[in-house]
Amino acid sequence: MMSVNEQLALIKRGADEVLVEAELVEKLKRGKPLRIKAGFDPTAPDLHLGHTVLINKLRQFQELGHQVIFLIGDFTGMIGDPSGKSATRPPLTRDQVLENAETYKAQVFKILDPDRTEVAFNSTWMDLLSPAEFIRLSSQYTVARMLERDDFSKRYAGNQPIAIHEFLYPLVQGYDSVALRADVELGGTDQKFNLLMGRELQRAYGQEPQVILTMPLLEGLDGVKKMSKSLDNYVGIQEAPGAMYGKLVSMPDALMWRYFELLSYRPMSEIEQFKADVQRGSNPRDIKIKLAEEIVARFHGEEAALNAHRAAGNRMKDGELPENIPEITLAAGEALPISALLNRAGLVKNAAMARDLLGAGGVRVDGAVVDRGFMFELGKTHVCQSGKKAFARVTLIKE
Repeated sequence: MMSVNEQLALIKRGADEVLVEAELVEKLKRGKPLRIKAGFDPTAPDLHLGHTVLINKLRQFQELGHQVIFLIGDFTGMIGDPSGKSATRPPLTRDQVLENAETYKAQVFKILDPDRTEVAFNSTWMDLLSPAEFIRLSSQYTVARMLERDDFSKRYAGNQPIAIHEFLYPLVQGYDSVALRADVELGGTDQKFNLLMGRELQRAYGQEPQVILTMPLLEGLDGVKKMSKSLDNYVGIQEAPGAMYGKLVSMPDALMWRYFELLSYRPMSEIEQFKADVQRGSNPRDIKIKLAEEIVARFHGEEAALNAHRAAGNRMKDGELPENIPEITLAAGEALPISALLNRAGLVKNAAMARDLLGAGGVRVDGAVVDRGFMFELGKTHVCQSGKKAFARVTLIKE
């Protein structure tokens, strides 16, 4: 059994904010399983790794022995979360929401233990709320307080319409915490207003207020904007193993530590050791491969992870490498820049072609796009791809 301080350290890993930490410590000291809530509106059928940041945190609470509630917002999903939106979102139909919800459950149970997860739908209590009870709920907050919310205030100042039903969203999310008697609620940093609403409504309904824990919004593969399908900087958890692997191995080096902290199940001590290895000269790509294999194994199994390098971006139309791929062994006194290796392996006509392909993102090593800085190390074997059709399995040995 972990001590309170050890639990707190794990809970705070990667978190942006804990409100209020002293209250969380007091709850943990009681030694009883806490009710941990996280809500997800099934507004789209597919999840990406950005969504799993919260789910991974739920898993950590599960491992600590707490009761996890995976709340599917089938009622709130028909309102549409206005968080961060500059325009009113079109509500989904009940059929759309329920169809997406079923897909969500299948995906999240690749992370959470289904036997220790309570799945709830907020329509269960919202559909039963009488008009009088709904009016009482609405009376707990003022329009002025709602307009303190950043996205609402910007839209109001810019004469952008705000529909009345959008004001109901944070109220309903907050009431979910009342209905579930949540001890802790998790959410992204963009959900802070809604999470605080839960604390206020619990007080209004005579309950001990929940602690809120906000998690950062995971940056996409560009390392700048948050992960999003619309920005095409995402890794979908249902993507093919090779595609998933290739995207993760080709991420910017500076981004991998963020992904390790928020997505990996490895202890932070091991991740710190990886950092030290890179500082001592280890190839960052080797560290990214460890993360890529871990993520692929989580969603596709160990065998898929072991073979992912073969699948990553090197697959032809039928999903496999070209038949009879050339095997090339080269000798050198030291590691070679990728441009020199391509030239010596006959995968480019000349050094200028190698530079052009590298600059255009047309060179892959084990499926991952590489740039001019990639060094092919002695004793290594990699599948190299130059352009769309030139492949070779190259081994570099000591001359």
